[in-house]
Amino acid sequence: MTDFRVGFGYDSHRFVPGRQLVVGGVVVPYHLGLKAHSDGDVLLHAVCDSLLGAAGLKDIGTCFPDTDERWKDADSAALLADIVSDVEKEGWKVNNLDCTLVLEEPKIKPYVDPIAGRLSELLNIGRERISVKAKTNEKMGFTGSGEGVAAFCVVTIVK
Repeated sequence: MTDFRVGFGYDSHRFVPGRQLVVGGVVVPYHLGLKAHSDGDVLLHAVCDSLLGAAGLKDIGTCFPDTDERWKDADSAALLADIVSDVEKEGWKVNNLDCTLVLEEPKIKPYVDPIAGRLSELLNIGRERISVKAKTNEKMGFTGSGEGVAAFCVVTIVK
């Protein structure tokens, strides 16, 4: 039997003016960005936590605390690259990734393929092993009111 693990990640950020919107390592044109200490890439943050959880490592906030100025405006793709390296050092390889973004605007459908492609590069796995979906929250809650974005992610890793 192959040794495998499952990890779950979640993140959310509030929309703010004056920042670029980055989702899954892709710049999405929009008049708002996400408030965060780093670049605010909500999807990559959820991916990071799913990988860290699956590998039994500490969470993203412990690895890259927002109290540390080294991570101010950090590129989340670089953070994910460090985490992938740590997971691989533990003898694990990413098998597949399933992600869901929850937001009303902007519409993410035109960016799903570029996001999945970028995730494929960052995780060193084939595009066919990645699912990226976007859902609205039917105008309910903080995502439904347009206040922010949430991201959910499930990953499997194998030895």
